[in-house]
Amino acid sequence: MSTLLKIQSSLFNSHGQSSTLATRFAEQWLAQNPEGHIVSRDLAEEPVPHLSLDRFQAFTTAPDERNEAQQQVADYSDALIEEVKNADVIVLGVPMYNFNVPTMLQAYFDHIARAGITFRYTENGPEGLLKGKKAYVFISRGGVYGEDHSQTSYLRQILGFIGITDVEFIHAEGLALNDSHKAESLAAAGDRIDQLLSA
Repeated sequence: MSTLLKIQSSLFNSHGQSSTLATRFAEQWLAQNPEGHIVSRDLAEEPVPHLSLDRFQAFTTAPDERNEAQQQVADYSDALIEEVKNADVIVLGVPMYNFNVPTMLQAYFDHIARAGITFRYTENGPEGLLKGKKAYVFISRGGVYGEDHSQTSYLRQILGFIGITDVEFIHAEGLALNDSHKAESLAAAGDRIDQLLSA
């Protein structure tokens, strides 16, 4: 049974444009994969704590040397990582806030990018360990910044860092310019979903 992990990071929860696109993709995917399973994580509804020194030290402390608080932090991170490990397809809904990804999404990545678990260092540089997965990233933006924007580059880099290199980006831009541009951009993103799922 295939599993799709849907992660949304809009402050508007399911009403955000990036969330709506991610959900549309997930629902159409499920219609094509009736034996499949969707796991959803709303980072605005259930925020991942931002990385602190205590949390970082919990990750780097040997399991048999952790205190109870450190073990709870590690267990929480392990649960997030297990969701990704168990997923065949990963769908991200990502709005642009102040030219970057939402801070709750960055906090999420801070908890799943862990040395020896989701990546390792080798003589040839870091190697991601969560391989063999397909990711679809739906990015919504009020302005028009293009596919080479640093936000897209960051997402490609952090996903690749943990081993997810087969990534498809779908941008819906200019949503704050005017109603006509917004409608056209969202329609184009919807058409792209249809194309991706019919390939």
